[in-house]
Amino acid sequence: MKYGARNTIQAKVTSIKNSDIMSLVKFDISIPAEMASVLTTESAEHLDLKIGDEVQLVVKAIHVLPVKE
Repeated sequence: MKYGARNTIQAKVTSIKNSDIMSLVKFDISIPAEMASVLTTESAEHLDLKIGDEVQLVVKAIHVLPVKE
């Protein structure tokens, strides 16, 4: 998948809260900080995210996009 953002961060999924339309996914990153992303539940299910998964966080403007390769 190609994307325009150039800032990426390696991260681990630490929690997932699903609702009917949106999901809140929290990540642990290697520097001492935590990030979160709100995405549609359909997108979270499409990525098949599970706690402990290693993902890249693509940071563009105010959005944090999880990318699982």
